[in-house]
Amino acid sequence: MAKKIESPTLDHNYTEDSIQSLDWKQHIRLRPGMYIGKLGDGAHKDDGIYVLVKEVIDNSIDEYVMGYGKQIEIVIKDGRVRVRDYGRGIPLGKVVECVSKINTGGKYDSTAFQKSVGLNGVGTKAVNALSKYFKVQSVRQGKTTWAEFERGEITAQKNEIPTNLPDGTEIIFDADPDIFTDYEYRIEYAETMIKNYTFLNVGLKMIINGKEFKSENGLLDLLNEQMSDEKLYPIIHIKSKDIEFAITHTTAYGEDYYSFVNGQHTTQGGTHLAAFREAIVKTARDFFGKEFDPSDVRTSITGAISIRIQEPVFESQTKTKLGSQYTHPGGSSLRNWINDFICTNLDNYLHKHPETAEAWKKKILQSERERKEIAGIKKLANERAKKANLHNKKLRDCRTHLTDMRNPQRLDSTMFITEGDSASGSITIARDVNTQAVFSLKGKPLNCFGLTKKIVYENEEFNLLQNALSIEDGLEGLRFNRVVIATDADVDGMHIRLLILTFFLQFFPELVKGNHVYILQTPLFRVRNKKETIYCYSDKERQIAVQKLGAKPEITRFKGLGEISPDEFKSFIGKKMRLDPVTLTGESSLHGLLDYYMGKNTPERQEFIIRNLRIEEELEPAGEEIEIPVKEVAEV
Repeated sequence: MAKKIESPTLDHNYTEDSIQSLDWKQHIRLRPGMYIGKLGDGAHKDDGIYVLVKEVIDNSIDEYVMGYGKQIEIVIKDGRVRVRDYGRGIPLGKVVECVSKINTGGKYDSTAFQKSVGLNGVGTKAVNALSKYFKVQSVRQGKTTWAEFERGEITAQKNEIPTNLPDGTEIIFDADPDIFTDYEYRIEYAETMIKNYTFLNVGLKMIINGKEFKSENGLLDLLNEQMSDEKLYPIIHIKSKDIEFAITHTTAYGEDYYSFVNGQHTTQGGTHLAAFREAIVKTARDFFGKEFDPSDVRTSITGAISIRIQEPVFESQTKTKLGSQYTHPGGSSLRNWINDFICTNLDNYLHKHPETAEAWKKKILQSERERKEIAGIKKLANERAKKANLHNKKLRDCRTHLTDMRNPQRLDSTMFITEGDSASGSITIARDVNTQAVFSLKGKPLNCFGLTKKIVYENEEFNLLQNALSIEDGLEGLRFNRVVIATDADVDGMHIRLLILTFFLQFFPELVKGNHVYILQTPLFRVRNKKETIYCYSDKERQIAVQKLGAKPEITRFKGLGEISPDEFKSFIGKKMRLDPVTLTGESSLHGLLDYYMGKNTPERQEFIIRNLRIEEELEPAGEEIEIPVKEVAEV
């Protein structure tokens, strides 16, 4: 007998009253992610509070691009942001509308704002709606208009008051703590943003909290600032009115790019970056007269490209990826325009600088030899990994991955790298199976510093790890947005952490530079009495907890992740998970950094250890430290 198929239950409450129309500020506050991406608390450089700052600064940058105002001042203090430019100032009769009426702005008129980034009339409105306090003030020709708001609602205003202030616009705001919970600005992230602005706007002076930034050489300065590896030849830097690029090769593996459109850092690339990478390969093949493999041409490259075009189309409000098939005034597509410019100018440069051409060719041939040497090993290793993936005891996968483009949870996809079965067991039971995966190491991995990529395929654990992440051929196929190293808070745990970081920095530095690698913070202590339990992440937090609970509470020192029960672990890897991002700056050589910490034991490292050795007695009150004199350590 056939099974009866029942009709779905109808929702009789779905009526005309179910349809709602929200005003602009209600919609922004209800769906902030549509306008500024993820919220966050300021711990990561792409968190929403930095997007708010960027949206305000973008308007000041557009003024500079149009030739008005050579200085922008930013102050970030106690959660309040102040941005002051010296451009033309918002027309006084439209000050309130420009920050509170959606789809209102001067950038729809391409004659007033050419090649600007803020085209949709949303930026400052989003900042206004998402701020507990917001003030805008414009000064034009001896008169000023200002207005104050709370969460998008105007609370006070003054129109066209006489003033002696110089022309320009000032915006002050406090991000709403109801939306951005426990947020805190990290000035180093804001400074990186400011530096990028100056690299893209030569001659512009930007001052943040009294610290001045200015660039005279554009993308050349950017690469010199960001690179942490030895250059194989001087940076090639070429620019014209609407396009600028810079490239060199280093001793590192992988590819590293910085791309910009109209001053906007397109962290996810787009059409212009794809054309840039394509043009580099085409130039090398034509110049050297050989059909090199693209990976051999681009391995170890560090490059930057910046273009300025009218009416760019981005794939989201946060403008991190260019999606437009822009047509250049000359009639060519964006791809062809970039290709033609780079191929022509890069070819000319190589002809004029034969020593650079020779260094590049030498690097290409070296990459080609290495690729061919590991081809056989790679095939066998990938076959082993494929078989292991069918029943991979090391990886407990999740359901959602970064490559699931239509899944809104893709950015939450996380892989924990743990040590041993006990730690991985607790995390595996406590994790969210939708977005959190676990990769278990069997112990201390190999120190791969100074080894070639051949070891990645010869070492089964490394090969399985790169396959689990799907990063063998770059970050395009990366399966997890966050790679979290979760090791014990002891000497062995710290050593394993360093060995994993060495693996990533040696062979996949773009994973770290792309802000995908984190360290998991787990509590060191549990302080409790019969009524309350407090988990503490530092000795200072332990002391505060002891004072709060009083009467000699029970104190447990967690020495390993395996000691923490799965029920407890759930709160440590949930929404309030504490993560420390692993970041790189160009202040020191990456090779030198790895050599110092992970190379052969050197007198310099021994001296550093002796100079900084501390022994902290566990569970001693007031966090007392015992410092051993250098002489005694040396004698021991």
